[in-house]
Amino acid sequence: MTTEPGARLDLAVTALGAAGDGIARDAAGRTVFVPRSLPGETWRAGIAGRRGDAILAIPETLLSAPSAERAEAPCPHVGACGGCALQHWQAAPYLAWKRRKLVDALARAGFPDAPVAETVATPPGTRRRADLGLRRGGYGAIRLGFHAAGDPAQVTDIAACHVLDPAIVVLLDPLRAVLKRLGPALRREGSVVVNLLDTGPDLLLRTDGVLDAAGRALLAAFATEHGIPRIAWARGNDPAETAAQRGPVSIHLAGTPVSPPPGAFLQASPGGETALQAAVLAGLPKRLPPRAQVAELYAGVGTLSFALGSRVRVAAFEGAPEAVAALAAAVNATVNPRIRAVRRDLDRQPMLPKEAATYPVVVLDPPFAGAAEQVALLARARVPRVIYVSCNPAALARDAAPLAAAGYRVVSALPVDQFLWSPHLESVTVFALGQTAD
Repeated sequence: MTTEPGARLDLAVTALGAAGDGIARDAAGRTVFVPRSLPGETWRAGIAGRRGDAILAIPETLLSAPSAERAEAPCPHVGACGGCALQHWQAAPYLAWKRRKLVDALARAGFPDAPVAETVATPPGTRRRADLGLRRGGYGAIRLGFHAAGDPAQVTDIAACHVLDPAIVVLLDPLRAVLKRLGPALRREGSVVVNLLDTGPDLLLRTDGVLDAAGRALLAAFATEHGIPRIAWARGNDPAETAAQRGPVSIHLAGTPVSPPPGAFLQASPGGETALQAAVLAGLPKRLPPRAQVAELYAGVGTLSFALGSRVRVAAFEGAPEAVAALAAAVNATVNPRIRAVRRDLDRQPMLPKEAATYPVVVLDPPFAGAAEQVALLARARVPRVIYVSCNPAALARDAAPLAAAGYRVVSALPVDQFLWSPHLESVTVFALGQTAD
């Protein structure tokens, strides 16, 4: 049977894959991914290419009754934009699927009976961080939006978004207008990171050309007109510099004001951030020595640090110099003796067992790739309690396996749907050594 692009197959969808695509089999038994389909549906789909060892087919005609769980997608860009994969699914089964992702990850790690709570949902229109692709087309036209579904090299030009905070959405058209006039700074492509801070939108613009004086004046005028405290710029992956600044930038993390660097990593939504902080605090042992100190690894600008600092002393380790500087400045400004900011590249200099064993609790919030070496070292150190904040169930499944082998158990696990209608999942899992009381 042909697998040439353009050929058509009639496909019965039986399950959903990790990326949220329907899974079917062709007549030869080969796996076929069918985006925007649901189990129980049969689709006529056109082959678009391959995804790894499987076939990718784009649904064209629904040959069966729609799934009882199907919902009408609210966004006009659904199917083209790669930001959302699951708007066509009703909320209850969608959130249950997210929970199963965490259940399955922990089972693969060696915790088949882990107590996993129901998924914390994120409402539409509350995402405060956007990493947008940028392309200059014919006649200088600007495409600004998320990467296209199935083709991350392309950008879907978006006019609306049901995920982003409206304060970001209203900037899209004005941004296109100013970027079109940016001249030599934007030749073909770039990106825009928008963080919605307490002081307003904070922009980091990366382009493939040099920002000249005229471009800086243009951005300064744009910032003034739209109430943007800071616009930073960088050429490619170079360090960012401030292109325009009208005033201070600040966001409160667990009540503490922090001035983050341009493009800083923040939790995607305020509600998701609160849920993660609460789950980490709930995961602390009920009894700790009076002057006990908790280690926090991959602390960033302090999303968890200040929440932890309300309960215990914290040694907060972070490798990115701009992030740890922002964390330290916030600690010093608030004269918080409970938090100590420590610069350390944990990928090159992980916390070794001898040091880890001095802490009754280690909290870690690693990047998407996880922290396999570091978690294995924590297991060797037999740290009494490890609280793992994850944004990647696959990495969690791999990283937590040494904890299972060392005799840890799962005290609690909370899935948090920070990235609405996407296959991505945040979670907080609390691991404790042995069977001691909580």
